[in-house]
Amino acid sequence: MTRSNRLLICTAVLCFVAFLARGEEVVNKGFEGMKDGPGKFVEIPGHGRTWEVMNDSVEKSAIRSVPLPVGQIRGSQILVDADISAAQVSAKPLMWNGIKLMAHIEFPGGEEWPQADIPVGTFDWWHVFARFQIPENATAVTLILGLEKVTGTARFSNLTVALSNRFVQALPVENGKPIFKGHDLPRLRGAMVHPNITEADLENFTEKWNGNLIRWQLVRSSVDKVESDFSSYDKWLDGMLEKTDRVAVWAQKRGIKVVLDLHSPPGGKFLEGGYVGANGGLFTDPKAQEHFVEVWKKMARRYKGNNTFWGFDLVNEPVDDGAAPGCMNWQELALAAGKAVREIDPERTLIIEPPKWGGAPGFKFFNPVPLERVVYSFHMYEPIRFTHQKVFHHDESAVAYPGEIDKVVWNREALVKAMQPAIDFASRYRVHFYVGEFSAIRWAPGAEKYLADVTSIFEEHGWDWSYHAYREWPGWSLEYGTDEKDTKPAENPTARFEVMERLWRENKKAAP
Repeated sequence: MTRSNRLLICTAVLCFVAFLARGEEVVNKGFEGMKDGPGKFVEIPGHGRTWEVMNDSVEKSAIRSVPLPVGQIRGSQILVDADISAAQVSAKPLMWNGIKLMAHIEFPGGEEWPQADIPVGTFDWWHVFARFQIPENATAVTLILGLEKVTGTARFSNLTVALSNRFVQALPVENGKPIFKGHDLPRLRGAMVHPNITEADLENFTEKWNGNLIRWQLVRSSVDKVESDFSSYDKWLDGMLEKTDRVAVWAQKRGIKVVLDLHSPPGGKFLEGGYVGANGGLFTDPKAQEHFVEVWKKMARRYKGNNTFWGFDLVNEPVDDGAAPGCMNWQELALAAGKAVREIDPERTLIIEPPKWGGAPGFKFFNPVPLERVVYSFHMYEPIRFTHQKVFHHDESAVAYPGEIDKVVWNREALVKAMQPAIDFASRYRVHFYVGEFSAIRWAPGAEKYLADVTSIFEEHGWDWSYHAYREWPGWSLEYGTDEKDTKPAENPTARFEVMERLWRENKKAAP
């Protein structure tokens, strides 16, 4: 994509989604107002005044805070950039530990901790960008810098916090507008499946469980190095599309629909979850963004007119907080990819998740794309402390649902509140929703109650959904019991399976 073409796309996006151009107003520069704490200021040639911090134990942290003028930045996006270097910084015990360039955002009833994704080890000066959206009702915003639960040395210089794009919510649509679903079945209720699924597995899911939808993930489990020409990415994708062709034939024979989910886009970074995600270079490398659009053109041409595919899920759980200047954020990139698909396959349903890992809160700062035939999607894992307990090194103590978790009482009412941004988005813009992922780890006490409550909310709103996941990993499997040490499927149907099966039994299927 040429620079002039990209500017045309960006101009169109700004007109439709109501973002204002980035302002030049700097709200903090050079550690103004930094609170006392560990570390020291030193002068570094070429970098000037630099904060240097060391930490000698993984049992503690060495951090300092910089209060920001909340009244000045409410309702805006701020761009935080700094030069950072590191020496012998140890591995992160948890994925959110390490070198911190993080915002602590407080608002009535909650708080958020968005942060830049920074590597560990030893590296020379690296210019880091992070974009943080500040809610209109924020009561305090603090920038956090330093080392958390890692040893080593880090240096920070040229810190600047400036007002970036201000989000303006699009106008609501008229009440009489028809809601586009992209299918004529009463409901699509299915599951996410692993790329190594067999035809026998699919037969079991569709014929015995009566699922009528699969979310087919194009997921890359490893990447050797940063790619400049994306040749190895394309080789991987070609192999995955050959698998996709076979699975589409299996699905068509059984009258079920398929969501084509690009789980691993070009430029993505390898995540602790064991796959390449929609972050990193996807939002810092213009070549990766150009290739992302080309990838969707390729798949649109390949599957044009294939009605087994209900829709194209443009990317899984996008994270654009680190979008660099000169690169599109997800609002812009989703439109660019969607328009590219539309030029090839005008009738194809597009499925679009919001930024911030595809969770419902991402819809607070996301507008509908100016395209027809779009379904919106989010993933529901709240509260993470419950659904992912003992996963990704979370606290080993068990927490139950319903009940108090991290000082919040979680019940059906709390789940509705967690999904409220999606509910409001659907109502304001009269759009259909698809919950692409939801689950609770099998050993979570009360997991069957949690699944019953979340699905009852989906059903109440008429949303389509897919459970995470069918025969992917035993931790999420409905066929395994509650004992995490038991590595064999249960002899009798589990309570979680019975909750889900009751809903799958209501499904209708398309004609093969």
